[in-house]
Amino acid sequence: MPKRRDIVAIILIVLPWTLLITVWHQSAITPVLSTRRDDRRDGRSNSRNTFALKDSCSLQNRDIVEVVRTEYVYSRPPPWSDVLPTIHVITPTYSRPVQKAELTRLANTLLHVPNLHWILVEDSQRTTTLVVRLLHETGLNYTHLNVETPRNYKVRGDTRDPRIPRGTIQRNLALRWLRETFSINSSQSGIVYFADDDNTYSLELFDEMRSTKTVSVWPVAFVGGLRYESPKVNKLGKVYGWKTVFDPHRPFAIDMAGFAVNLRLILSKPQAYFKLRGVKGGYQESSLLKELVTLSDLEPKAANCTKVLVWHTRTEKPVLVNEGKKGFTDSNVEI
Repeated sequence: MPKRRDIVAIILIVLPWTLLITVWHQSAITPVLSTRRDDRRDGRSNSRNTFALKDSCSLQNRDIVEVVRTEYVYSRPPPWSDVLPTIHVITPTYSRPVQKAELTRLANTLLHVPNLHWILVEDSQRTTTLVVRLLHETGLNYTHLNVETPRNYKVRGDTRDPRIPRGTIQRNLALRWLRETFSINSSQSGIVYFADDDNTYSLELFDEMRSTKTVSVWPVAFVGGLRYESPKVNKLGKVYGWKTVFDPHRPFAIDMAGFAVNLRLILSKPQAYFKLRGVKGGYQESSLLKELVTLSDLEPKAANCTKVLVWHTRTEKPVLVNEGKKGFTDSNVEI
């Protein structure tokens, strides 16, 4: 058993070393903790002023990159380029239960396309609050127009006369707007594309059409009772006909989503519009294109029309039988 004198000696030896190690450890970790507190404080300050200070030279490059990327993904389209032609996307739309869903899906695609101008034309007497709000929230470059289709051209009940071309008046209004807004002598280069709100579009499609010199064409899936319809292209890269079952002898047997037109060509042919009267079903596209080009002028895209980059999808009509005549859910809630 150790004597009391030995225990005291051990304590006197160990205690000073214990105190020395404790003091040294505290002095080493204090600056680290202080730095972390300062970093957190600075981080809170930076995050609170991220958008106000994004152009300040005091921010590090890393912070600038993060801010720009966040804005790009969530709140606005890609930065505008002075080199790329503008793609003017014309979309007719009308009020229905799935309208907001369709337009939201299309807007989410268009947000990824640089130098894009969305011309959205409502089939209504006045612009609606739903579409006004949706366009504002997308952050896209847009023009909002409206014109109502005459009653004698509208759908009656669940049946529609195939000779009645839906969206024709709206597309023609957009064409008139382009001609009134842009001069043929302007240096502004652009492409015009008719994109219905119920289709699905590959981003590659917009890259393909951007080099259009006159009228470019490509296949469209799920139309005409086929997996896809397509222009026929020979070994020289020239369009000579149409792969379709429905009336293949049409001048331009193509779906509305299957072609794009150079803006200058639109401006140089002021008589070119979609015909509303005296045009059979499926001939709307031909009524415009025959005023612009001949078959030999067409420019096949999408690997000489061997790739499908647009699909004529349609959102299933929702079953709302449980709503009843008065409506079960709040009609003020947008869907």
